[in-house]
Amino acid sequence: MRITKIGALAGVAIAALALSACSGDGTGGADSGAEPGVGEAVGSEKAFRVAFNQTVEHPQAQALLEFSDELYEATDGRFSLDLYTDEVLGDQASTIEQVQSGTIDFAMVAGSLLENFETDFSVVNLPYLYDSPEHQMAVLNDDAIMGDLYSAVEDDSIKVLAAYHGGVRNVYSSKGAVETPADLAGQKIRVIGSDTNVKMMELMGGVGTPMAQGEVFTAIQSGVLDGAENNELIYSSLSHDEIAQFYSQTQHLMMPDYLIAGTTVWDGIDPEVQATMSELLLSSADRELELFAEAVEVAKADAEEAGAQFNEVDVETFREATLPLHKERVTNERTQAIYDAIEAARS
Repeated sequence: MRITKIGALAGVAIAALALSACSGDGTGGADSGAEPGVGEAVGSEKAFRVAFNQTVEHPQAQALLEFSDELYEATDGRFSLDLYTDEVLGDQASTIEQVQSGTIDFAMVAGSLLENFETDFSVVNLPYLYDSPEHQMAVLNDDAIMGDLYSAVEDDSIKVLAAYHGGVRNVYSSKGAVETPADLAGQKIRVIGSDTNVKMMELMGGVGTPMAQGEVFTAIQSGVLDGAENNELIYSSLSHDEIAQFYSQTQHLMMPDYLIAGTTVWDGIDPEVQATMSELLLSSADRELELFAEAVEVAKADAEEAGAQFNEVDVETFREATLPLHKERVTNERTQAIYDAIEAARS
């Protein structure tokens, strides 16, 4: 039996998950005492528990569910994924800890969070680093370029399995269209909580303000924030288009997300199955690019219907403004080698 994908019934599955997300021995199956997640191949010998912080409709979730189907078939029903969406296993920072301890098997986490374990990860999170999502994925899933950096977090019990596209981030504001850095002067813009992102927003002209994602809507609505920066999917799905209707396509950042495993979990998988999983994950990352592009078009249309205004900007002005951050973060042989490889891979 292949994995069941739940779309319209996702809410039912999520409700069940809320009661049982942290129970069980990590298999996610009936023997563990845990309810299945959004999708699980019933009867598989091992259903890897995967933490995911967004909805089942998200392109990454859909790509992982397709990967699970393929893994189930390729291993004759031995392995599948049990995907827990909507942060029912905790926020991304806490799921990293659970992966490290072996409480859960895999998690999808923002690339910036891995900077907390190895500061050199900041080199692949720089603004205006990639020409396109395809350029980004070609580099980040190339072991010859990234293998040494990914290995650096294994001492922290983190195994990077694959990089996924996390969208192109743009600035949106309640104050008006942003066309040049001068338009951001004095504006408090929510950013992901890292020094790199705070500095980036300062160079772009605004005031970088870290804040939990769940607090952003109220903060903009009340005037604590003037806006935020994120991709079109988040902008639309979290209804930020209702309270910050000026979406300016600064295209300043492509922050990768990583599917990670605990090293103990990964080392316990048969090498032949590891090879199969690695090959299928490369295809999964390519498939996610297709799904993300389709989802962006839908999100933009929905946002415009809600009253959002999308505008072009002077991208080159913003790019030049942030270049000092590149020099500041490329500080050793490893980061220089990765940076040079990214530059060489431009189309």
